[in-house]
Amino acid sequence: MSDYFEEMGWTPLAHGEAPNHLIQMARFLRDLGMWDLLGENEKLPPPASKSAVNNLEEIQIGSGETKQCPVCLKDFEAGNKAISMPCRHAFHSECILPWLEKTNSCPLCRYELPTDDEDYEIYRKEKRRAVEREKDLETLHSSMFS
Repeated sequence: MSDYFEEMGWTPLAHGEAPNHLIQMARFLRDLGMWDLLGENEKLPPPASKSAVNNLEEIQIGSGETKQCPVCLKDFEAGNKAISMPCRHAFHSECILPWLEKTNSCPLCRYELPTDDEDYEIYRKEKRRAVEREKDLETLHSSMFS
């Protein structure tokens, strides 16, 4: 029969070794709900996944179109190609690709592409579910008191 430390994959403190008080304080703040108030639950978005970037649609700029790239503010030249995000915003490839190597969102509307970071994807699902729960509670409240 294994003990608590083996089940959790931990090793007990060695003789004379002190516990890490910062980890204990972080757990304490998280358990009290203070972690959210400190803003530690906000994660910076990681880069977009390589497969999502490779699957972005390349569009041909027509001769009658007068669009400009929102990043460099230069007009698209007729006959050139641009990269279109799923949110339908178009960019020069040399403008949007370096951006997507740093973050996974559209620079204009913050539409998020998938990432390769599993922790961030879980965080996104939890955040989306929290918004859904708020809407459900509002609907429930409205149906009870209207």
